[in-house]
Amino acid sequence: MLSIPPAQARTLSARIARVTTAVATLEDVRVELDWPASAPRGELRMRAARVDADGLGYRFRSVAWRCPLERDGPDRWRCDGEVRAAGGAPLRLAIDLASGSTDASLSRGSSRVALQRSAATPDLTTLDLTRVPLLWTQALASRAWADGRLQAGTLDGALRVHTPKDGPLRVHGTLRLDGGALETPDARIAAQGLGGRFDIDYRRQGATTLVAVDATLEDGDLLYGNTYVGLPATPVALAISAVSEDGAGWDVPRFSWIDGRVLTATGSAGFTPAGDLQYAEVDLHSDDMQPLGERYLSGWLGLAGLTGLEMRGAFDARLRVAEAGLQAFDARVRGVDLRAADNRFRFDGLDGDVRYSADAPVDSRLRWRSGALGDVAFGPGVLPLRSGDGALTLVGDASIPLLKGALSIHGLEIRPPAGGKALELRGGLALDGLELGALAKALGGPEFGGTLSGRIPSARYVDNRLVFDGGLTMQVFDGTVHVSALEMERPFGVAPTLSANLDLDGLDLLLLTEVFDFGSITGRLHGRIHDLRLVDWTATAFDAELHTEPRKGVRQRISQRAVQNISSVGDASFVSSLQGRLIGLFDDFGYRRIGISCQLVNEVCLMGGLASAGNAFTIVEGSGIPRLTVVGYNRLVDWPTLVERVAAVGKGDVKPVFD
Repeated sequence: MLSIPPAQARTLSARIARVTTAVATLEDVRVELDWPASAPRGELRMRAARVDADGLGYRFRSVAWRCPLERDGPDRWRCDGEVRAAGGAPLRLAIDLASGSTDASLSRGSSRVALQRSAATPDLTTLDLTRVPLLWTQALASRAWADGRLQAGTLDGALRVHTPKDGPLRVHGTLRLDGGALETPDARIAAQGLGGRFDIDYRRQGATTLVAVDATLEDGDLLYGNTYVGLPATPVALAISAVSEDGAGWDVPRFSWIDGRVLTATGSAGFTPAGDLQYAEVDLHSDDMQPLGERYLSGWLGLAGLTGLEMRGAFDARLRVAEAGLQAFDARVRGVDLRAADNRFRFDGLDGDVRYSADAPVDSRLRWRSGALGDVAFGPGVLPLRSGDGALTLVGDASIPLLKGALSIHGLEIRPPAGGKALELRGGLALDGLELGALAKALGGPEFGGTLSGRIPSARYVDNRLVFDGGLTMQVFDGTVHVSALEMERPFGVAPTLSANLDLDGLDLLLLTEVFDFGSITGRLHGRIHDLRLVDWTATAFDAELHTEPRKGVRQRISQRAVQNISSVGDASFVSSLQGRLIGLFDDFGYRRIGISCQLVNEVCLMGGLASAGNAFTIVEGSGIPRLTVVGYNRLVDWPTLVERVAAVGKGDVKPVFD
């Protein structure tokens, strides 16, 4: 205990090479005390070249403390003053020394760490924290997680630090966190606005570190890779036990996450020193899937283009993951309904199980009651599945009722992401007798006859791109439409993109024009729509050419209304060998040929026809008397305007005009 006779003392100084305490070691310590004779107090100045608390991870350089020292009774001393360390802002350090205890506090503004030690328990130090910035614990946190960068938040609570000579360093207690934020240098792991209560038990001996946390999380957002978690208003219980040997990553033999009826996750895992997942075995359970998308799956759904996916029902799942990727997955769904945003697709009444294995073969079966793609409904289906060797495959064929016909799936094979490779899906499709009239009705268009049949031997889905081999053939309007080079990007996601080539052969123009109320045209239509590109089901590019070809026994006539509609849509006018005022006397006209083309680029359609003369081009070449010809005079037409004109024709808003 310090003892100074004030009547005699003036200045005392000492230099100490090393001071060792239970918590920290001080090196190259210099102490000076000025206490004038008969003065009630003195001034203490202390400097240390180094202060190391290795067990807690703290190291300071050039520490200087200056305070007024005064006696408070025969065996008690107090000193309260400013302390500085190299590169740090000043703090206030107050120490109260008694014969059997040491009390100290370190503070800045409203933030305070208070320390208590008792001679009766020399290996125990108690710390009380009040509004302590989370940043102050960075050094201690770095002992457990080197890449973690604490950024914001405050802590309140109490910690007990045990420093037995022959035992492990132990820090345990309960802390309250408000507004916590952290991030790794690569931003793969982050937290924002995190709040809750944490029971912590940290132990370190030699190269072994053990951490146990039991927490109640109440607020905030978490990010781990592509997994984003938005914590709900109701508390979430988190428990983790982890061990690290010589800083070589972390083994987590036990963890649990309990979010009411929404999600329970329990299991074990392992992480590299950088926080990358090495292995995991997880059991999942949900009795209420509705909040899952917003709380836990928004990151993954966004990558798949399924933001806003609605889920209802319940499920249980077990998965096993290694560095090479998913090793096993066993999910059981009960009464699950899925609905994509903007009504892109839905599944109703999903039941059964899906089992995946990277090695030993396993079987499963998934079924649904009904569903739809957009406004096109499909019927119930069953998928018998088998997995082994890293793939999930369809056993046999699956037939699904669709548009009064059937869609058959064969050769389906799914390979989850593994070894740096993205999800891969392969399979074939067959369409049998799909009624195009039912499709048009579902899409809100006019009904017409015809069927859609065809076979796609192979389809591949990789990197959010669906590519079809082979083609489809539609028997419609007593002719044929062949679809080839069919591809889709983001088929179930935002702004899906479709590209294809369409070839038309022998469509009956009378049937076609009657359905779309265009006016009457007889004859046979041929042509192509190549390099077609639809973005969110709106045409953004194509190269189209349509024309008639004479067929024996088929009349080629065009009604006055059809002529007017062609003229309105194509910026054209019509002329005749007779005076224009006589045109209105005829209901229809004979024609030799009809031809029109449009190349769409950047919302501008480059128009063309049968023959060109400067900027003009012929659309309808007349035949007989009166001999009528329709000529276009504007090769560059604004595509949105053209679409408006077509819509006006469909509504009957075009009025006859004779030139």
